[in-house]
Amino acid sequence: MLGRTLVSTSMRIRYGCELGLLVNQPTPAFCLVDLHPERRQDVLDEQPLRAEPVLPFRTGYDAFGNIMQRCLLPAGETLLRLSGVVRDSGELDSRDIAAPCLAPLDLPHDVAIFLKGSRYCETDEMGALAWGTFGHLPLGAEMVQAICDFAHERLVFDYQRARSTRTALQAYQEQTGVCRDLTHLAITLCRAMNIPARYVNGYLGDIGVPPDPAPMDFNAWFEVYLGGQWYAFDARHNQRRIGRIVIARGRDACDVPMLHTFGPHILTTFRVITEEIKETAFESAA
Repeated sequence: MLGRTLVSTSMRIRYGCELGLLVNQPTPAFCLVDLHPERRQDVLDEQPLRAEPVLPFRTGYDAFGNIMQRCLLPAGETLLRLSGVVRDSGELDSRDIAAPCLAPLDLPHDVAIFLKGSRYCETDEMGALAWGTFGHLPLGAEMVQAICDFAHERLVFDYQRARSTRTALQAYQEQTGVCRDLTHLAITLCRAMNIPARYVNGYLGDIGVPPDPAPMDFNAWFEVYLGGQWYAFDARHNQRRIGRIVIARGRDACDVPMLHTFGPHILTTFRVITEEIKETAFESAA
């Protein structure tokens, strides 16, 4: 007698974006929208970055190892599109609560840079607050989670009050922001406590959580270096999540803008999609 046994399959996630830019004259642009090199082996299907009207792209890597594509936008409107399917483990963000925080002198050279202040992360301005608030906690994941809790509770998430120039200190003072502001605040407080922290942007769909009725957007979170490994934390959602797809990493949002035009532009279209592809596989067994 033949039976059918349910077989689990690896999770597949569909991702993509459509960005429209309007410029008055030919304008150079740098694009950071491709999946990070570390995820390239997980790509199952892809429609690479393309433009309408058709444009040539020059592909390379930036100073942080992210894939950067350069193009010259013609006068008028240009649509940029990218889409694909990636394999994912379906597991929550990894976490090791026992991972030690290494002393600054023991950090690898390429990690130590993420202890320093940067454009949006004023460690010098926020050091006293950090030590006064978190100095009693043991260095490590417990402190990082306390910092996430603090940022999550301090800032009210509000798209209507988004501002591209807001720094971590300004977000703390204004008590509002979007995911990049929550991330900048948490990064700054971690660095002030001598915990290396770097900014990450990418795709994060509503997988394993109630769907968010708001239109999808790119997401920002951060990673901290503990015990010789980087771990993802998220001050905006403040919980471990499934299906993070990294696009780029840097010191803060200044290093990894999705689009950087060397001249004024108007964003005419902005669509982002990240969703699990639902499927069930069966196999026959005697």
